[in-house]
Amino acid sequence: MIGRLHGTLLEKTPPRILLDVGGVGYEIDVPMSTFYPLPAVGQAVTLHTHLAVREDGHFLYGFATDEERSAFRQLIRVSGIGARTALAVLSGLSVGELIQAIALQESGRIVKVPGIGKKTAERLLLELKDKLAQALPHAAASLAAPPATAPDSAQNDILNALLALGYNEREAARATKPLADDIDVATGIREALKLLAKA
Repeated sequence: MIGRLHGTLLEKTPPRILLDVGGVGYEIDVPMSTFYPLPAVGQAVTLHTHLAVREDGHFLYGFATDEERSAFRQLIRVSGIGARTALAVLSGLSVGELIQAIALQESGRIVKVPGIGKKTAERLLLELKDKLAQALPHAAASLAAPPATAPDSAQNDILNALLALGYNEREAARATKPLADDIDVATGIREALKLLAKA
């Protein structure tokens, strides 16, 4: 399995790039989130990669971060989601946005991705409901990370996480009010997001 490549960027033709690694040119398909920040041709590039072996050939996919690759691997496990569609999802949504959309069960954000209809979006949300955040704990934590302050009660951490996600103070306060005092932060965020999704 080819898990990582470091070499010189030879060509950039979205969504494909050509990477020279020790004199061997690797054709790699990448999501736009990886493509846009790439340096100029001739510069060094390091990518986390996923090799797919199929009857019609070997296909290499590259990602700027390990989180992107992990999200890609989770996506292609969903029935009806192939590699091209998974790349499209990661081109249209950041890993954090994808985790948030799944946590809130927002099919509307998923169907905006070209090639994904309502049924596929709903299946994706259902199948990845708990798996994606578990597979990407660091991305999920950073998405909901409160400001760097001294630790306080779980309620305050949940409130700060909701504010970091873009909710206003009134919405965040309303969502945290019904939560049990002894609830842990991760569960509290999940419950608060469910309440906000119903509002």
